[in-house]
Amino acid sequence: MWSALETAQTFLTGYAPARALDAGFLRGRADVGLAWLGAAGLGVVLGAYGTARVYAAVAALVEPLRDRLVRRVVERGVRRADGAALSGLTQQVEIARDTFAGLVMVSRAFVFTAAGALVGLFSLAPVLLLVVGPPLAAGVALFAATLRPLARRQEAFLAADEALAARLGEVCPGLRDITATGAQARIAADTGTRVEAELRAARSLARFGVLRVASLAVGGQLPIVLLLAAAPWLLAHGVTTGALVGALAYVTQSLLPALRNLVHGLGTSGSRLTVVLRRLTTPDVRDAPDDGRVTRGDGHGAPDGPAAPGAHAGSGRAGSTVPVPAPAPAPALTLSSVAFAYGPRAAPVIDGLDLELPAGSHLAVVGPSGIGKSTLTALVAGVLAPSRGTIRVLGHPVPSAAAAARRVLIPQEAYVFTGTLADNLGHLRPRPVPERELLAAADAVGLTPLVEALGGPGAEVDPAALSAGERQLIALARAYLSPAPLALLDEATCHLDPPAEERAERAFAGRPGGTLVVVAHRISSARRADRVLVMDGRETAYGTHDELLRSSDLYRELVGSWGPAPDGRSQPALSPGYADGVDAVAGAGLARDGRHVVAHGPVRQVEASGDLRDGGPRGGE
Repeated sequence: MWSALETAQTFLTGYAPARALDAGFLRGRADVGLAWLGAAGLGVVLGAYGTARVYAAVAALVEPLRDRLVRRVVERGVRRADGAALSGLTQQVEIARDTFAGLVMVSRAFVFTAAGALVGLFSLAPVLLLVVGPPLAAGVALFAATLRPLARRQEAFLAADEALAARLGEVCPGLRDITATGAQARIAADTGTRVEAELRAARSLARFGVLRVASLAVGGQLPIVLLLAAAPWLLAHGVTTGALVGALAYVTQSLLPALRNLVHGLGTSGSRLTVVLRRLTTPDVRDAPDDGRVTRGDGHGAPDGPAAPGAHAGSGRAGSTVPVPAPAPAPALTLSSVAFAYGPRAAPVIDGLDLELPAGSHLAVVGPSGIGKSTLTALVAGVLAPSRGTIRVLGHPVPSAAAAARRVLIPQEAYVFTGTLADNLGHLRPRPVPERELLAAADAVGLTPLVEALGGPGAEVDPAALSAGERQLIALARAYLSPAPLALLDEATCHLDPPAEERAERAFAGRPGGTLVVVAHRISSARRADRVLVMDGRETAYGTHDELLRSSDLYRELVGSWGPAPDGRSQPALSPGYADGVDAVAGAGLARDGRHVVAHGPVRQVEASGDLRDGGPRGGE
């Protein structure tokens, strides 16, 4: 009933101006003309009132749909423990309700507007329907024919966009791990594939969008051209000037806007409503994400091993074999004339470095702060590219997928993501790690107390609730479980106390077939290593701890007066070019032992009485 008022308004939109001209102004009767225009104004008021009442009726139609969707979402969230239920309740249900209401309004408005306009045209002059009716019907038919394929392409575009957004949501928080594990090429290729898929979907959608514009042009704009072109013929066949003006008013003020709203409303919002309703009502039918999360870099796997002992190859003579000797195992790490500088005109941080590290070795890298220790590990990991020289990991050139598969880098700031502890620990493995193996790795690096405190490997991990040391322990256990034989610890234990650091380093050094390179921040790490690399700009020294004490002035300076500390006291740290030990970790019994310094302010800063934390005199500490 209320829509009938809108139909009446549409009818008066063209009929009243036509009568105002033909029966009023063109005959010199201004009062009649003004009366008809007043009737048109009254029609606008009635139409507005009818529209307001229609909104209330539409609400009565839409709200039950919203209630049903809410029940479905709540049922899924409560009974099936679906984590996406909150998003569905707060976002998708409201989108579905508002879009459905808009589509109802648009479709209803077109039907009643078209009815009022066509009745008006017939009332003015039936012949006008021959000019306006066919192109209007053709435009609507063309739009209806493209509606289904357009909706499919719109849904494909939305799915591709969501897949790309989901992939970026996974990749962006793990960029550091992606770089550290050498997975840049794989992730770039995977992301590029999703970008190309969205581009193809967008182009396909745009091509069908042209047909949508064409239907609007045929159904809403072609009648205007036909009315103007056929005006002489229409006037010659009894159509009055007022009727022609009224027909133009019907097309421009009613049919064209209604058709435009219909095309854009159903063409865009309709497809979006289809997607949202499908996901809300059929939660088990979802776009399964590609299982392409960062696992082990560019395909971590077991390194190629030597040929089995006793292998034989044919000698070319039947019945005889010649034993083939097993090839010598490749060094775990080889650097040949490696140089690197942070810029074309910068002084080299590393210049002409040669190093060969046998498999199973334990190397400690020491030197003053900023001398290039972390740069060296980044070069070995493939994060940085050398200015010249070559780097090989187990015989494979760096960078390459094979080299990336055989090394794992643990940086100083450990990366832990939201998820279960088992997910974090098994992040570098291609398949789920058995719980027994997880617990063994945790025990090896000293993570067991944290595992028990969290509630086991299946417990959820909140990275923000963990301390820096706890995050380092998780990263260490993750690397320990990695199949990569070469482990690079770039100050990865700096937030651990000395006993915990020693336990973690010994665990990595004892991995079967494993090789360990550790950037040391305590001299105790250097003493535990088989070999020590001392970096000092362009000068380097390489040897055992005892050898370097005899041959390297810098190493002796770094070691300083280090010696075994009494029980309960702190070990001095390896401080950059500083003869005294500066311990970054204040352990039990450190204060007032008269032997060690804690860097609680800037290193080398002169302290006056009262500068210590307790505010009291230094007293020789």
